[in-house]
Amino acid sequence: MSRSIPSDARVSGAQVREAVAHCVETLSGVPSDQWGVPAGDLEWTCWETLEHLADDLLTYALRFGLTRPMDVPRVPLRLSRDRAGGPANVVFGDAAAGPEGLLTVVEACGGLLAAAVDGADPTVLAPHVFGASDPEGFAAMGVVETLVHTYDIARGVRRDGTPPEDLSRRALVRLFPDVTVTGSASATLLWATGRTDTPERPRRTDWRWYGAPRNPVTG
Repeated sequence: MSRSIPSDARVSGAQVREAVAHCVETLSGVPSDQWGVPAGDLEWTCWETLEHLADDLLTYALRFGLTRPMDVPRVPLRLSRDRAGGPANVVFGDAAAGPEGLLTVVEACGGLLAAAVDGADPTVLAPHVFGASDPEGFAAMGVVETLVHTYDIARGVRRDGTPPEDLSRRALVRLFPDVTVTGSASATLLWATGRTDTPERPRRTDWRWYGAPRNPVTG
């Protein structure tokens, strides 16, 4: 069932940019020799995880460059991997530019997603593995990808990657109608995406979000 979203909880390109700014601020200055360690509990390295994030942001944006997004299940770009078990991407950072260069790639891809969702017809739908969603839904997906993968990488490089509270709340309202906020929104988002557990709520081993369009606010 659809539900209305309060106007102060909606997600747009502004929130995508805020999430990416959080990522850049959190991870700037991490020495190059730390990027080869695993990102939290992922099998990918911190570098690979950041490349994967850039890839998510770009490919979400590309969906809204199409005249009829629902006619194209996937923009047919060539996927490749740097190693067996690594993420399959269309975006890779130039190793010679170092981690700051890769953060620039993430910032650029996030800016493209922000512009794409803000410029799209708010009623247009685009395909996703969890079901078709509208521009706001893809903005929220970009926020979630950015917050949780920044958290993953921050764990690997021993920095504080706690997601911002307001962004976490907006993402939960838009994409996780099945989740009740317990304690902080940031802690709830990390639990909802299988990153943490609590004595009351065991860690999720199978999770998803719900990007179906919601009823617009009226009046």
